Amino acid sequence: MIRIGVDFGGTKIEAAALDAGGAIVARLRRPNPGAYEPALSVVAELVAAVEAEAGGRAARIGVGMPGSISPTTGLIRNANSVWLNGERFGQDLEAALARPVRLANDANCLALSEAADGAGAGASVVFAAILGTGCGGGVVVDGRLLEGRNGVAGEWGHTPLPWPTAQEHPGPACWCGRRGCLETWISGPALAADHGTGLAAPEIIAQARQGAPGALASLQRYVDRLGRALAVVADLIDPDVIVLGGGMSNVAELYEQLPAAIAPHVFADGFDTPVRAAVHGDSSGVRGAAWLWPPEAP
Repeated sequence: MIRIGVDFGGTKIEAAALDAGGAIVARLRRPNPGAYEPALSVVAELVAAVEAEAGGRAARIGVGMPGSISPTTGLIRNANSVWLNGERFGQDLEAALARPVRLANDANCLALSEAADGAGAGASVVFAAILGTGCGGGVVVDGRLLEGRNGVAGEWGHTPLPWPTAQEHPGPACWCGRRGCLETWISGPALAADHGTGLAAPEIIAQARQGAPGALASLQRYVDRLGRALAVVADLIDPDVIVLGGGMSNVAELYEQLPAAIAPHVFADGFDTPVRAAVHGDSSGVRGAAWLWPPEAP
């Protein structure tokens, strides 16, 4: 059975076809047009193309997206691609693709992919965080997504920065309408905003590696804030492994420095939870979306 995963990102839409063993057999991406109807058309075109490349067999389709589906209304909410909010995204995709579609938050898809056969393989409880343009989290327990009664389990990016200093309070304004959300502190753009020179996150990291004092200080503040944020995760669910995805997950210094940044804030006499980079990298989104349909699904 071929399964197709769609990673519906803020800047790009990617589709990949997976065979029964989880190997990617076809993969395409296009820019996200940033408007609802055109984006639906891009998804339909990508699915048709990868389906044809994978042999033309009708495939199961899963979609990872920003935000989540309201259990009350069935509409999209909490998406940082705000033009998705209030839309019947699932129903409209099913109409466009003429078959059932399973949807999940993009960070949930990362968590599912990495728990299945990535950095969290074999672990009972996996917490995965996307640290990219935004910031999100997902939880997998014994191979199953934990979505919660209200469908917001893992919405870590819109919790406040823990133990803020006087300089960090009340924090930057967030697109969600609140202030000081983790997304405003530990996403890639948040590092750039904190550094304050107009440089993007990769350029700041490059300067830190060259020993530039300002960039080193910005990176240290970032690690400290991320450590505090992950300490709360440890206190709340005590995962067996923490997996990082998104652009900031490519910063090797995080894995060297985070354990010491997390440990002092955890309410325990020791902290040995591994913090790992997503094994599947940029493929985790499409793979996790495809995993929304298990191989044996009817």
